[in-house]
Order: sequence, then C-alpha cells, then structure tokens
Amino acid sequence: MSVPLDVRNVSIQYIVGDIKNIGIREYVSKRLRGEYRVRTFYADRNITFSLEHGDMLGIIGANGAGKSTLLKAVTGILTPSEGTIHRNGSLAALLELSSGFDGSLTVKENTYLRGAMLGYSRAFMNEKYDEIIAFAELEAFQDTPFRQLSSGMKSRLAFSIASLVKPDILILDEVLSVGDGAFRKKSEEKMRGIIEGGATTILVSHSLDQIRRMCNKILWLHKGEQILFGDDVENICLAYEYFLDNKILPEDEEDLLRIAEIQKKANREETIRKQNELIERAKTIEKKRAIRKKKKQKKAAEARKAAEEAKKAAEAQTAGEDRTGAEGEDVN
Repeated sequence: MSVPLDVRNVSIQYIVGDIKNIGIREYVSKRLRGEYRVRTFYADRNITFSLEHGDMLGIIGANGAGKSTLLKAVTGILTPSEGTIHRNGSLAALLELSSGFDGSLTVKENTYLRGAMLGYSRAFMNEKYDEIIAFAELEAFQDTPFRQLSSGMKSRLAFSIASLVKPDILILDEVLSVGDGAFRKKSEEKMRGIIEGGATTILVSHSLDQIRRMCNKILWLHKGEQILFGDDVENICLAYEYFLDNKILPEDEEDLLRIAEIQKKANREETIRKQNELIERAKTIEKKRAIRKKKKQKKAAEARKAAEEAKKAAEAQTAGEDRTGAEGEDVN
C-alpha cells in the first residue's frame, strides 16, 4: 500500500533580479550593455520525508527557514525545481485563514462565499451553517459587516469553515494559534478528531508545546536546509530550544542526544529557578501583607485608644460639671 505523502530530494529555487523586478526598459538596456544579471537562491534544498496514514508531522524552524514554501510545494501551489512529491488521496490546506473574505459583506454572506471557494455546495453550507457559526462563537454577529470584526473573530470564522473538511492529507500553517486560549483548545480538539479519523497531517507551528502534544514526527528546517527528521519529537524539540538560545546546530545523532540532555538539564534548572522565584515572590507578598496587617492593627489600636481617651475626657468633663452644679446648689 502506498504512503499518503512522499517527498524526495525536493528543492525550490527562486530567481531574483529578473525582468519582473526591473521592468522591460531597464532589462533591454542592461542586456545591450552586457550588464544583465540574475541571482538565484534556494528557499528549500534537498528536503526528504515520508508520512504514513495517521501520522502528524510538526515542522519547526525560525522565520525564513522555508516552512511555508515547503507547504506550498506539498499542496501543489508551487512546483519543485528539483525532486518529487507524491500525494495519494484528497488534500486540504489551511494556510492563510483570513484571505478570501469580502469586508463589505456580512458574516453570513462571507460564510457562504468562503464555503463556495473551498468547493462546498450550497446544500452542504445550508446544512452546516449553524454549526459553523456556533463553533466560531459568532451567533450575535451574523449580520455584521465582516470588516467590523476583530482579527480574532475573522480567524475563528475562517477556521470554523475550513475545518469542515475530512481529507486524506491535511496541511495546517499556524492555524491552531487563532483566537483566545479557550478557542485554541477547541481548535486542537477539532483537528485531533480529524487526525484520529485517519488523516495524515502536517502542522507548522512556533509552539513547541503544541508540537510535543500533537505530533508523532518532526521536521526541523533551517535556512532551507533539512536539519533533522524523525519520530524522536522530544529530543529534537530540546535541540531546537538549545539552538534558539545558543545558535548551535547538532552535527549528528550522537550530538543531538548530547544537546538534548544539556537542554533538558537547563529546562529543569529554569523550572527550579522559576519555582524559587514564585516562592520568594509569595514570601514577599506574605511579608507585605503581614506588614499591612500590623499597620492596620496598630492604627485600629491607636483609634481605640484615642476613642477611650476621648470618652474618659468627656466623662471627666461631665463629672466636673456635675460637681460645679452641686456646689452652686449648696451655696444657695
């Protein structure tokens, strides 16, 4: 049985400085003078991996690593300059969620428009409309112009529509980070349901916690080069964390394990440091609270003392007035 996705030695090359960048007049002028030059660079180079049914691949790497470019090649938007990509089964990609909407149309109108762009029938959208709006938590905004929504609302609607698909291969580019914490959790659960249904999934995310929770395979890209691919998700994530702090790449499997152990120790020490900080902060807060309580008690005691002294003074004054009155009566 063939695998759902097989990527072999894929490279994607871009040309910089061609006629589209400089215009026809300058192009002709430079060609006549023998000064016309183009520069090429590889956004991705010699990328190789294969995924089985039900696999979820997490792709990590800093900005400019070639992650989104690779996804576009996998989805068929870009044609590789070198290498081959074999896809078996239906494919759906959730890449730029907020694209394809009309700001002047209402939320309801945009829901049907987006559905049509994704290939859903009118009957299917009629059946799923209430479910889409409920999942996006936009019941109160159905007749609101799309441009008046917040960016989070727009992303929630886009995700809700796009996640209706049940493909064999699913591509996700940072789409599980939309909305607030509660909606992100709901999004993950939705995607997990699709994955458990047998979909082979690729997830690009800057959240290593998300990669650790959801992925059973991982691909690390750096400046278009494939650093590591495998199922040792935890150790590769640790090595990537080490790279982010120290800018040192692992040289081989043994080096990966060594770096992962160093980072694991650093993470433990950082956890202990943060715990100690929290303990010290709690102690400081408790100390300040005790000082405030003591001041409050002292103030209350001073107020009681002042009240007692005022009461005694009032009683003494009353007693004095009584004596004066009694003496006056005796004289009479």
